[in-house]
Amino acid sequence: MGREGRQGVANVEHRGPGSALGAGTSGPPKARIEAIRVALWLIAAVLAVRQAAVVLRTPKGERLTDLETWIGPNGVLHVKGSLYDADKFTGTPFAGLVLKPFASSAEQALGWAWTFGTLGLVVALGIVAARALPQPVSRRASLLAAPVAICLLMLSLPVRNTLHLGQTSIIPVLLVLLGCFAARGERASGILVGVAAALQPAVLLFAPLLWFTGRRKATASLGLTFAGLTAVAWAALPHDSTTYWVHHLAGAGLGANPAANANQSLHGALLRFGLQGPLEIGLFLALGAAVAFLGLRRAVRYAKDGQLLLAVALTGCVAVAVSPTSWQHQLLWLLLAVVGRVGKRASDRYVWPIAIVLVMTLPSKMMLPNMSVLDPLRDNVVLLAALASALIVPFLSRTAPEYQKPIPTSYADPVPARWKWVPLFPFWRRVLTRPNLLLELLLIRVGYSAYQQTRLAATGGTISGGRERAEAHGEQIHSIEQFLHIDIEHWFNHLTARTPWMESFFNFYYTSFHFVVPLSVLAILYLRRPAQYRWARSALGFATLLALVGFWGYPLAPPRLMEDLGFIDTIHGPQDFSQPDYGTLTKLTNQYAAMPSLHFGWSLWCGLTIAILAPKWWMKALGLLHPFFTVCAIVGTGNHWVLDAVGGAAVVGAGFGLTYLLQGPRVKEVLKLGSPRPGPGIPQPATAGPPARAAAPDRLTESAPEEAEAAGPAGSGDGPPGGSEPVSSARDAPGGRTPS
Repeated sequence: MGREGRQGVANVEHRGPGSALGAGTSGPPKARIEAIRVALWLIAAVLAVRQAAVVLRTPKGERLTDLETWIGPNGVLHVKGSLYDADKFTGTPFAGLVLKPFASSAEQALGWAWTFGTLGLVVALGIVAARALPQPVSRRASLLAAPVAICLLMLSLPVRNTLHLGQTSIIPVLLVLLGCFAARGERASGILVGVAAALQPAVLLFAPLLWFTGRRKATASLGLTFAGLTAVAWAALPHDSTTYWVHHLAGAGLGANPAANANQSLHGALLRFGLQGPLEIGLFLALGAAVAFLGLRRAVRYAKDGQLLLAVALTGCVAVAVSPTSWQHQLLWLLLAVVGRVGKRASDRYVWPIAIVLVMTLPSKMMLPNMSVLDPLRDNVVLLAALASALIVPFLSRTAPEYQKPIPTSYADPVPARWKWVPLFPFWRRVLTRPNLLLELLLIRVGYSAYQQTRLAATGGTISGGRERAEAHGEQIHSIEQFLHIDIEHWFNHLTARTPWMESFFNFYYTSFHFVVPLSVLAILYLRRPAQYRWARSALGFATLLALVGFWGYPLAPPRLMEDLGFIDTIHGPQDFSQPDYGTLTKLTNQYAAMPSLHFGWSLWCGLTIAILAPKWWMKALGLLHPFFTVCAIVGTGNHWVLDAVGGAAVVGAGFGLTYLLQGPRVKEVLKLGSPRPGPGIPQPATAGPPARAAAPDRLTESAPEEAEAAGPAGSGDGPPGGSEPVSSARDAPGGRTPS
């Protein structure tokens, strides 16, 4: 790399985001940005206080457990012999040497100092990362980046794990960032990264990044610092150094269980796949070399492009993959990869950061369903994300036109509502294009996992928790239905039980279509009617959220669990209510979450959606049969009261109502597939001749009059030239201006 390249990288390192403030940007008013900034800093402070409180309120034997195993009264630093004899210490000999002075500290004082010191390191890490954002940075981003980064760090599993265990893994990451972005001079930069490498040898992978970006002095300083500190540790702890560097090849195999899911490295993944011995070692070395070569080459390319923070993140992801052990508290590098920009469309820009934040803040079991066929993916989800970041994800170059100006999103014209105050949030405009599939699948999975956990938490986390209260509520519902003369559950349940074909049909219907039909409706809308998909999905999401409030506030025993009322459980048979057995759902589902009935609610949502959107009358009728059969099934099998179905209908109606209030009336026009709409600042191509009428509607369009009305009359200035798609709103007009 020549002199100009080295100067460019240096400029990226030392140029803060303030250099681009106000450069051609017109963000929200200054007061609004300042208010948001203050709110974000308050949130960051609350999260920090909460994390500290969680750690310090944990009983002594359960908090800072790793720190206790190192420097506690019976820790490895007090025990004679090797640091690695007890399989508790997995750090470098230099790390053990650094920790030795803390061994004589008072436990209580050290716990407080360690916790608040770690929080201070997290804040410093967030500030340094925010100041290292790739240029150009808008004024709003420069002001909000630091508190947002700190909030994400506080919520991330690596930081929470570090605080709980008392680990030192934040220090190497912070040292590398300080060396790359804050140190003055290449020698100081190399020293900081060299100290980090002495604590975590995988950090040596940053040497090629520094070398190939023209920072030769920093690379030499890194190597000398690492060698010097390692030599000091070798002189002080020769036996431990031999064990770590020679017998275990830089720590490979250290720890009680290197094959545990917490070890998100290639070595750990191969061990989980059952490989051992020379085959596993050879495969690990081959894969590690390939990942290091390809990943570092990409990192160097992005560094030369001016995205040094992204390059550092990718190098860290390579280090996670090729390190012999990469425990959960060592995975912060992946969170830094959130700065990369992926996707040419504005609507796709959220996919990558949301995916990374979900991977780094939620347990892997929430990311993928609990299915044995998906175990390899779920057990290695962080490793796969790190490999994808380092090798696959197509981050945009700063020279790409879409880097700063992505293809704008197409919005629908506001539809006139009956009331002037609808929609409540005019800025929440309806998007006409299809949402990103990966993002939708992630949000659906995470949302359903949260739904399951909320159902369980409503009764203390078990299916039998709160049984007495739920049965009391069951008596209340039964009494209300008797008063209203709608208590038909006992009669219909026994009719179903003594009629074989009814019992078989309703059992099959109840167990088979609860998830299949809603997912099928969503899939069809996603593929054929993207604008209507967003409308229907919003209504379903609101309905489910409202139902969770009912599960939490009013746990209710279904008829089949009311022991004294004589109902028959046609699906599971007679049960011992103290130890029930509901098959695979026994430990996963709260059986006392009956009010409202989402079995009926979701089926009603399907029926109404089909009835509203289906083009043929027989399709509408067929769709409405689903909620009819569902309500018969939930009552006939003894799983719900009639009032549960009423509650399900209420939350679905409220879901559609909230969607109407927040977004306004449903958009009835749909873009033709593959026909982009002009966005803000994107002028329409000029065509010769007078404007033509709008094209004839295709089968995705609801009606010709609506399409013609949107296009405007022939010869007027409202219609698009050349029969192109109509401009969706004033913001989409040429020049992107919105009339006041």
